[in-house]
Amino acid sequence: MSQPPALTDPRAIAPFLLSLAMVPLAVIGAVHGGWTVILLPAYGFVVFSILDAILGLNPDNADPDTDDADLIWYRAITMAWPAVQFVTLFWLIWYVARADHLGVWETLLLLYGVGTMTGAVGIVYAHELLHQRNRTERWLGDILLSMTLYSHFRTEHLLVHHVHVATPRDAVTARYNEGFFHYFWRVLRDCPRSAWRAEAHRLEKRGKSPFDRANPFWRYAALQGAMLVLALVLGGATGLVLFIIQAFFAVWMLELTNYVEHYGLTRKYLGNGKFEHVKPHHSWNAAHRATNWLLINLQRHSDHHYKPDRRFPLLQTHGPEQAPQLPHGYPRMATLAMVPPLWRRRMNPRVRKWRAMYYPEITDWTPYKAGRHAD
Repeated sequence: MSQPPALTDPRAIAPFLLSLAMVPLAVIGAVHGGWTVILLPAYGFVVFSILDAILGLNPDNADPDTDDADLIWYRAITMAWPAVQFVTLFWLIWYVARADHLGVWETLLLLYGVGTMTGAVGIVYAHELLHQRNRTERWLGDILLSMTLYSHFRTEHLLVHHVHVATPRDAVTARYNEGFFHYFWRVLRDCPRSAWRAEAHRLEKRGKSPFDRANPFWRYAALQGAMLVLALVLGGATGLVLFIIQAFFAVWMLELTNYVEHYGLTRKYLGNGKFEHVKPHHSWNAAHRATNWLLINLQRHSDHHYKPDRRFPLLQTHGPEQAPQLPHGYPRMATLAMVPPLWRRRMNPRVRKWRAMYYPEITDWTPYKAGRHAD
């Protein structure tokens, strides 16, 4: 069997550039209208589902100890995307706000596709950037999030989700038998509040007020306000509405992904308010090759939560002995999640199998569902 190309080999880097194809598809949809507005969402959902079926799974893992200097081109991919997305998004707002050849449904479908780009790609790239230690990459992540009006995701993800994942304390972990639509509105309600509490608690430990300028919520508000003003300047009231609609679709895409990544999985409660350490089997893994190219290995989510500091090319895929496996890549799973009866029929047996495999000693899962644990 042939060895996979080295990380420094352009053949290994090139597939992760497939997200760039979304830019011309967005432009074509805006300029030509009609049936072309479906090209962008079809690229993310249909094309990559087909490619997953053709190309199958990728079991290859890079050396996790690879030096950061050898990953310069992978870092460049994520660091260049904020500028690409910024120019594309605001050109579209300027153009569509003045276009008279796009009907209401054409515009909504186009914005759904744009939300696919800013959510399924933009927020995924922001996620990679926010996990890095240097200020430049984190700032770029903040800029990407501000384009979707979801800046609190940085705090929620780093200070809440990674700490409390797969426990009732994490709003983003979808409960067993919870449908996506209930989950979505619950997350929109709970996550901004939990992110604010996390920052307030962090500042309190440093003897500072929650309203101190060190609170990143001031930066979040400034960046999001700047994006809203820019949309208003470029497209007037219409441009502002267009921006908000694409942001909603982007958040929809993000939370669909979050829903899929942790559905029904729970860390064991140890008593005294403590849960076991995060392990690979506390997130769903998907080794589908093509979608991992588009989403820069996000589907290797079991390893991401196990080793959050790893850059995306170094994330490991875990086999069924170490982590639960999704039957399909994220595009097909996200589509399935929007039909709750079909989702439960497909995923609930897998969750029950996971429970029996990892926690045969737990016979009553009610406290995990209710979010209460009696010592």
